[in-house]
Amino acid sequence: MTKHCYDVEPYLINNCAPTLAAVKTANLFSMPCISDENLHRQLEEWNAKLESRGITIFLLKRCRDRALLYVCRKKRLQKDLEKSGVHRFLKQYGYHEFSAEAAISRLIERMRTQEEFPHEIGVFLDYPLGDVIGFIQNEGKNYKCLGCWKVYCDACKAQKQFAAYRKCGEVYHRLWENGRSVMRLTVAA
Repeated sequence: MTKHCYDVEPYLINNCAPTLAAVKTANLFSMPCISDENLHRQLEEWNAKLESRGITIFLLKRCRDRALLYVCRKKRLQKDLEKSGVHRFLKQYGYHEFSAEAAISRLIERMRTQEEFPHEIGVFLDYPLGDVIGFIQNEGKNYKCLGCWKVYCDACKAQKQFAAYRKCGEVYHRLWENGRSVMRLTVAA
């Protein structure tokens, strides 16, 4: 039996439409993967294609037969990292450099060396800082509503965002199913 890695493309469409559409900084997804060689080849190919659109795919962690991938618009992440309170918050977790590249490198290091999941990842996924802090302080309990993340602050605003992300995902999936390529669906930024 040949070792293989599933194709990244359907995972991009099913999990990353808001990032492809430039309405969200980043998305995260896990996919089955047995072959490191195939995974790295696919990531090189997709990164070469998506670079002109301002998107990079990072391998955060490889565990047994799964890969955890982070799809990011680094320029937008840089702006998110400059938001009020973010530096102070991330310093608690050993972040000392706040360029997008340095912060992602630190996140990857934490993903690969920490036993606990680094919940500060919410900042990297365009979640409101108050909700990321609320999740950590409440240990994932006592949230106001649940969607793409657990909401502790502005539930009304979050629900509107969840609806927009859901609609974006539905439209992108339908267009892709009808033959539109990921590259044609990816907005340049």
